Amino acid sequence: MMIPPNDPTPLVADEVDARGLKCPEPVMMLRNALRQVDDDAVVKLVATDPSTQRDIPTMCRFMRHRLVSEFAEEGLFIFLVQARGDRSH
Repeated sequence: MMIPPNDPTPLVADEVDARGLKCPEPVMMLRNALRQVDDDAVVKLVATDPSTQRDIPTMCRFMRHRLVSEFAEEGLFIFLVQARGDRSH
């Protein structure tokens, strides 16, 4: 499901550029970035691997991060993910 980015876009604490990388690299890079930001901060992921459309929402559900939005345009898959407050797992 494609959801255009929310307007206004939340303040992004970090951006992960995973263009040209294949699974599982975009997921792992996003996961590492989410570990580095403050609770409730938003991380933006830009990827070109179509499998991220399945993998990122699945990771968010599993790790209890909030998928703020996902959007696809011109071969790019853009995700805004909010870090969960309790990242002890």
